[in-house]
Amino acid sequence: MIRRPFNCIRPTLYQWIGLCMLIAVGNTCGAGSPLEPPVRLESTNSHLLFRVTPRLFSGSQPEGDAAFAELARLGIRTIISVDGARPDTEAARRYGLRYVHLPFGYDGVPSNRVVELTAAASLPTQIYVHCNHGLHRGPTAVALMCLAREDWTTEQAEAWLKQAGTAADYRGLYRAVREFQAPNSHQLVSITSFPEVAQTSTLVESMVAIDGHLDQLKRPQQEGWNGLSAPPGFSAVHEATLLWEHLRELVRHTDTAGRPADYRDKLGASETAADAFRQILAETPDGPATLLDEAFRDLSKTCIACHKIYRN
Repeated sequence: MIRRPFNCIRPTLYQWIGLCMLIAVGNTCGAGSPLEPPVRLESTNSHLLFRVTPRLFSGSQPEGDAAFAELARLGIRTIISVDGARPDTEAARRYGLRYVHLPFGYDGVPSNRVVELTAAASLPTQIYVHCNHGLHRGPTAVALMCLAREDWTTEQAEAWLKQAGTAADYRGLYRAVREFQAPNSHQLVSITSFPEVAQTSTLVESMVAIDGHLDQLKRPQQEGWNGLSAPPGFSAVHEATLLWEHLRELVRHTDTAGRPADYRDKLGASETAADAFRQILAETPDGPATLLDEAFRDLSKTCIACHKIYRN
């Protein structure tokens, strides 16, 4: 019998990665629920710091050396950001931490991002997942990772979102959890690397999205905000919340700091008007139409003033 040298059958690095992912899937399937529910941890650096599983943590964006040092003391070595802002990779490296940047919006999680999050959940370190405030997108990413890797049920995932403080207004995030479909082995093996800093949406793309939410709000406004002919599943509060979040993301975008003061002022005014409008809409959905009309007009005027000069 001819003996084949070991080097001739040694798997490639990518084959090893794929094999490890498949083994991880096999080990987690049927493993049962976590022994303990997510636990809130005391922290002076994070608004919402949770140990969700022995390997998986959730919270707000780390800011400053103290925050990164705290994560390192917890044994965390990988940080996954699902926020649109550029991660502070230099500060992370100072404490031996690696960043993975997988941003998504407030209206749902794209299928390709679900695959990437599932694959990233198998990285052989303790992992910290964050968005900006640790309330909405971060907990959603954690829920999807636990559905994929920790054998969580949909009920457990939704209970976690509520524990973390994810508001019901973010219907697309809850829908992503309820409609979760585990990626198959072919999809997982295709993920061979993760971006440290991802390419985020441009100013024009963000403004187009803002225009879309404004248009969606024009029909209920024209009908006196009574919602009688709204299509099934439509929620004016939901649309107003997404519009506000788009504006908040633009305010925090790295591109914004380098733009003229007039642009930053107009953008800030739009964010303030959007926040005021969504709060009035949420608190008084059946209140005086004139109050909502006035708030919506203020919001539209601030957006139009900015778009006229800066959208193109």
